[in-house]
Amino acid sequence: MLSTTRTNKDPGQVSLAKTLGNWDALALGFGAMIGFGWVVLTGGWLSSAGTMGTIVAVLVGGGIMAVVGLTYAELTASMPKAGGEHNFILRALGPRPSFIGSWAITGGYVTIVAFEAVAFPRTVEYIFPGMSKIPLWTIAGFEVHLTWALVGVLAGILITWINIRGVKQAGVVQTFTVIFLLAIGLLMIFGSVTGGEASNMEPWFTPGMKGFFTVLMAVPFLFIGFDVIPQSAEEVKIPSRQIGKLVVIAVIMATLWYVMVVLTTASAMPASELANANIATADAFGALFNSDLMAKILIAGGIAGILTSWNSLLLGASRLVFSLARSGMLPEWFARLHPKYKTPHNALLFIGGISLIAPFFGERMLGWLVDSGAPSIIIAYFLVSVTFLLLRRREPQMDRPLRIGGEGRFGEVIGWASVVLTFGLFSLYMPGMPAQLTWQPWLIFAIWWAMGALFFFKVPRGIPAGVDAEEKVLEVVRARRKK
Repeated sequence: MLSTTRTNKDPGQVSLAKTLGNWDALALGFGAMIGFGWVVLTGGWLSSAGTMGTIVAVLVGGGIMAVVGLTYAELTASMPKAGGEHNFILRALGPRPSFIGSWAITGGYVTIVAFEAVAFPRTVEYIFPGMSKIPLWTIAGFEVHLTWALVGVLAGILITWINIRGVKQAGVVQTFTVIFLLAIGLLMIFGSVTGGEASNMEPWFTPGMKGFFTVLMAVPFLFIGFDVIPQSAEEVKIPSRQIGKLVVIAVIMATLWYVMVVLTTASAMPASELANANIATADAFGALFNSDLMAKILIAGGIAGILTSWNSLLLGASRLVFSLARSGMLPEWFARLHPKYKTPHNALLFIGGISLIAPFFGERMLGWLVDSGAPSIIIAYFLVSVTFLLLRRREPQMDRPLRIGGEGRFGEVIGWASVVLTFGLFSLYMPGMPAQLTWQPWLIFAIWWAMGALFFFKVPRGIPAGVDAEEKVLEVVRARRKK
């Protein structure tokens, strides 16, 4: 049920039901980060950077995300309300910067939700080769088949339906899939210890830094998801201080997971064989146990990863869109709750609907989506980092159930580190840099921001940042609607 008796026709007055517990929130955050990237990208990382080069890049990336996660932890504990970044930035920087940050992180979520819609048929085909029937067209050398695309579409419809049914139902699905994923992880460790060889891990490093940056540029894609916990904070029935801690715990768990996957995969087969593997991590898992069946079991783990990430990020994206609409920055339609399930069903239909288009662009869309979402994610993280610093200076007496860095100024050092690190990550994608993006990801990036521009210029100007910024935006929006 709603935690308020006010009508859900007024986007400024609705709030979400508190149904998630401690484990539910952690499963959402961890599961969102452990999608399908570890299955399809590991082989390429090992070829580009070597075993230790890949691990160093993952640890550096995990460290960067942990620093960003610390700023999120404090802000989430202080403002446990659906929308996360939207509320943080609105209080520190005002409505228009808040829209930019919210649209940025939503764009990151949408690209990964779409990624999972493409990854799902790619994974299912490993188990059922020959499922591709009725050719449609060829994009970037990949022939798209109707049956292949429809597998992704049907899975997208199912995940969207589960989320419309309620966050608790989505949390239950998440819990079971995360447990299965962790079981796969234990099997990978066992297989590596009993059947892996250290000699397969060579080369430890590849010449130059290009391989390192190739892995590092995927960091935003790999670790996005810890911020789903702030998106669902309004629906979590645990102390706000604990919500903040879960953000950091989720990042640490994801870092350990990626390091484990790299080590176990590298130990299974020589790098030359991994480079030619269909899906390197699955083939490596099969080699560890000398069993094609085990390779397919790992693919089932990959499917579990797809479902956890898909489920979490669809939830997070819909709560951001809901929050933007609730504050008057998007049309009121997006803030309406389902009359029975009390979920933002229109926002879910919007995000889910966009993802259903992706499978019709074929397998090459996977790489484009990874790259196109990363710059938007970093924009949001940068703005949250700036928000953290501004609120520390402007509102020193603000209630902070979880104060990062203690009572001294060390918290501000963490904030500045987050600002510098996120700015540095964004620079990697620029032309001339080791990890520069191709034109296809920039095109997807531009399309998303062109859509955002349609709403950005309707966000009221001249409203100062502060605790009551959302109410002031709503006053202006309501006045406009009455004219």
